[in-house]
Amino acid sequence: MPTRRVHNRDFLGNEFYDPDGKKFEEKNEGIIEKFEKITGITERRHVTDDLVTSDTAYLAAKDVLESSEIDKESLDSIIVAHNFGDVSADNKRSAFVPSLASRVKQKLGIENPNTISYDIIFGCPGWLQGMIQADYFLKSGDTKRILVIGAEVLCRISDPHDRDSMIYADGAGATIVEATASREPVGILSHATRSDTLNHAYMLRMDKSYNPHYGGNDLFLKMDGRKLYEYALLTVPRVVEESLVKAGLSLGDIKRVLLHQANAKMDEAILKRLYKLYGEKEVPPYVMPMTISWLGNSSVATLPTLLDLLLKGKLENHELEKGDIVVFASVGAGMNINSMVYKVP
Repeated sequence: MPTRRVHNRDFLGNEFYDPDGKKFEEKNEGIIEKFEKITGITERRHVTDDLVTSDTAYLAAKDVLESSEIDKESLDSIIVAHNFGDVSADNKRSAFVPSLASRVKQKLGIENPNTISYDIIFGCPGWLQGMIQADYFLKSGDTKRILVIGAEVLCRISDPHDRDSMIYADGAGATIVEATASREPVGILSHATRSDTLNHAYMLRMDKSYNPHYGGNDLFLKMDGRKLYEYALLTVPRVVEESLVKAGLSLGDIKRVLLHQANAKMDEAILKRLYKLYGEKEVPPYVMPMTISWLGNSSVATLPTLLDLLLKGKLENHELEKGDIVVFASVGAGMNINSMVYKVP
């Protein structure tokens, strides 16, 4: 988690424009108040000027290798999920070559040429898709241990004149997935993924600043928020249900639902719709841990950082024990949605 805390009040000096390039007449105090009510975000984390995305990915990887006491040379693969490459504080151009996974491997000082490193560009569900790919590799028998990282620096590709810029945050999370022997199914039990590109591919896209007076040709992340909300509300519960069916489980078997931290109002609506699918009118308390209020939306990093905090007992009223079953789900650019069912070994 980056060290720079950015509070909502830090946006009071911004000039916000609508998509048509017209400056909002409403004062920023009112804009920010409405934003906080809808998203649940009061602050977020941004990286310091000396860091880029691959640096944050490396720091997360270093942390997980130290905490797990796993030999870095034993990794069969490193998968890094991100969407914008390395963007420096003084240059908005994205750098994708070499891949961020290659950069992380080099920073870790791994000598093993058989540690295959590559990136995933899959929108916010990238880390979860990396976990799904790791599951396939492990089940093939060709690999034994894989490092999956989700890292993103959104503060440098968000338009300061767009209200949505207050949603975006930075962060990185790393997970080591390995094959283990068990008499019963544990770990990743099932997963499901879909891509609705025909009519929804450009709900998230890169475009010019909303400020018509902005100088330069920089492109910024743009989002059709309302359309995305409606799409996610309709589709995410179905993908979660599909993953549960594949695992032979029902929603009642699930201890926690971990959703991509996109928007508090949207996540709560998705959870209610999911329980409605199973004929439940009420959502049980404490079933969905949330971090968006203080970490914001860090794209691919929201789920692994959420999981890390959960496993380390840093989220009040949330804990996991052996045998507990968790379902993960994410939605993002593409439009891509995925879900994964996991049983704590």
